[in-house]
Amino acid sequence: MSSADIAIERTRHWLERLVIGENLCPFAAAPYRAGRVLFRVCEAQALDGVYVDFLQLLQELVDDAAGSWETGILILTDALSVFDDYLDGLEVMERAVSEAGLEGEFQVASFHPQYCFDGVAADDPSNYSNRSPLPLFHLIRERELAAVLAGVDHPERIPQRNIAHLRRLGIDGIRRLLADPDRVP
Repeated sequence: MSSADIAIERTRHWLERLVIGENLCPFAAAPYRAGRVLFRVCEAQALDGVYVDFLQLLQELVDDAAGSWETGILILTDALSVFDDYLDGLEVMERAVSEAGLEGEFQVASFHPQYCFDGVAADDPSNYSNRSPLPLFHLIRERELAAVLAGVDHPERIPQRNIAHLRRLGIDGIRRLLADPDRVP
């Protein structure tokens, strides 16, 4: 199995077990199960390479006239492993969407192994709503998101619901959910 395949498998495991399995994102299950999530792996070691791969993923989604891909995930294997560096990179990616004239069409969701919300302790389980096995940038089509949100009661309550749920699970419970003896480290 290639390193890119391993990165995708680790991301899929996280999505299936935590994001979808614990319903942290009520919008994730349908496109994932329908095979409408485009996974790309970025093996660049510096921000400029990540930027190039991010733009390629964005262009691929823009060019998808058939609508095969509802969303795209760029998984970073060798760059932005330090959370503060990742946040700087996130600003660059968000600016790229804006400069491409795609603000309002796409938004960037951020996930990182060290994700820590401002003002929240690093060991607080609530951080796991945005902790992924590898740094990644998630490009979401806003029209798809808006359509799903229309069918969800009180979507503004999702973050608070997730915080309460993750705190009930606790760090040990989350780790048990993510544990997989067959997973390649």
